[in-house]
Amino acid sequence: MVFSYGQNGEHGIELHALIESMYEDQREKIQDFYQRYRRMPSYAEMMKLTGYRSKNAVHKLVAKLVDLGIVAQDEQGRLIPTRGMDEVPLLGLVEAGIPTSVDAEVGETLDINAYLVEDRTRSYVLEVKGDSMIDEGIKEGDLVVAKKGGEPREGDIVIAEVDGGWTMKYLRKKNGKSYLEPANKNYKPIYPKYDLKIAAIVKGVIRKY
Repeated sequence: MVFSYGQNGEHGIELHALIESMYEDQREKIQDFYQRYRRMPSYAEMMKLTGYRSKNAVHKLVAKLVDLGIVAQDEQGRLIPTRGMDEVPLLGLVEAGIPTSVDAEVGETLDINAYLVEDRTRSYVLEVKGDSMIDEGIKEGDLVVAKKGGEPREGDIVIAEVDGGWTMKYLRKKNGKSYLEPANKNYKPIYPKYDLKIAAIVKGVIRKY
């Protein structure tokens, strides 16, 4: 095997990339496992994934994968995912108007979890029921990512408790008083009789086709 040496540390970059490529198969197996079960494999499961017959060999493999930044470990030594586990190729832009030719070149990647959820400690996901926000493009069965805390602004889509009931609507203000407005002409605005509490602000919508 021959390594090429360039200037300004290029040989170090090339060598690191070569070593990473040697572990690409293991990385793909771990990533497939994570995306299927939404958790990292145990060491026993790593033996099955990699075909290794001893835990000692798996421990050595994990140590190398940690060094390369492919996986990480918590304080107990258990495997935890790195950001790359949820990354997909970001190819560029697509026209929503007149079609144009697109050359697909894989360059950057996008971490879907990080893109959808800015702050995991204050975020949660809700499934949409009903069609009161249909004109905003939010359909029944969609999932919305909501973030607790922060100061909601007029026009934000919020998760709110109004007079003891929960709903998702636009936050509007009139004459200094807040009310909720649907995105469907078949529904009327909701003016609270007693109480209106904003629990979270909607930050994103998830839909699978």
